[in-house]
Amino acid sequence: QVQFVESGGGSVQPGGSLRLSCAPSGSLFNFRIAAMAWYRQAPGRQRELVARIMGGSITTYVDSVKGRFTISRDNAQRTLYLQMNDLKAEDTAVYYCTRYGADDWGQGTQVTVSS
Repeated sequence: QVQFVESGGGSVQPGGSLRLSCAPSGSLFNFRIAAMAWYRQAPGRQRELVARIMGGSITTYVDSVKGRFTISRDNAQRTLYLQMNDLKAEDTAVYYCTRYGADDWGQGTQVTVSS
């Protein structure tokens, strides 16, 4: 299991933007070739896949965030990002990063969108 540290969450108004970051903590796993993903879990709801990025930078998104969120990676810095624009109230959740298909669940970072 790999531990990740997520950051960048906060409270914003609808239409606002946030950029989430995620980096592995103390692990020597090969970030460069790893398929990575962002998930989120809203209160009372199941965790859902938001976006994933393969080792070759191919990306996929859940329909509800297409055109608003962008997943990216900096392999040199071993950091995963999620740029979130035009945020909506329904984006409110705890956001987690993990290797795609793994259970590397960390503390997550809270995103709250409210007027």
